[in-house]
Amino acid sequence: MYQFNYVRPKSLDEAVALLSKADDPKLLAGGQTLIPTLKQRLAMPSDVIDIGNLKELAFIKAEGNAITIGAGTKHYDVATSPDVNRHIPALAHLAANIGDPAVRHMGTIGGSIANNDPAADYPAACIALDAKIHTTKRLIEADKYFKGMFETALDAGEIIKEVTFPHPDKAAYVKFPNPASRYAMVGVFVSKGPWGIRVAVTGAGQNGVFRIKAMEDALTKNWSPDAVAAVKLPADGLLSDLHGSAEYRAHLITVMAKRAVAAAG
Repeated sequence: MYQFNYVRPKSLDEAVALLSKADDPKLLAGGQTLIPTLKQRLAMPSDVIDIGNLKELAFIKAEGNAITIGAGTKHYDVATSPDVNRHIPALAHLAANIGDPAVRHMGTIGGSIANNDPAADYPAACIALDAKIHTTKRLIEADKYFKGMFETALDAGEIIKEVTFPHPDKAAYVKFPNPASRYAMVGVFVSKGPWGIRVAVTGAGQNGVFRIKAMEDALTKNWSPDAVAAVKLPADGLLSDLHGSAEYRAHLITVMAKRAVAAAG
């Protein structure tokens, strides 16, 4: 690692103040991305601001027709929450299948969304469930938040506080995981709710998470696995690497979408 200043603020307000004063700071929550990056000397921050122990960021609240999850909430807590399992079981299922037990007990939903890894699971849930991302400055709709690979709408000094997920009528998430990392080679989250029908894909796009309008239109006419099976996806714009070609991922998207629709019921 390169040398840096390590600071552990006692409140979110203090963290915001520290961010504004540092030359090139990085936030540390669960550390599942930042710690390996620091170890490999791929990042050289002036300050590491540890917000992992801020209790004001770790909570799950079920209010009205939505669930709000604090940015510092661990994947394990989302997976085992009675409220999440009751109202949005697809989200609990997603969290239960992130990485391995060590990752689920350390990684946070806010860290995942802030990092926006192209193979992360939560971005697909945010898009498909029409989530609202609350920061220290504003509210951002999920459709406007994810800008590209590792790129978000967050400004410098802006911290995610919580994410609100409206209750869907139907929803499911199915992924084809890399057998080693458990990252999604392709993950598909389908939903039906007040926002209409959405199909969000992670792990496959060169620019990160994206929606498939053709599948959404097909499911609007006929909610069934056969409806998405009839949609032929081009390989253009999809990732191609040692784990799978763009053509293979295009095939997997259809397979995972069919399984997700079947799981949603």
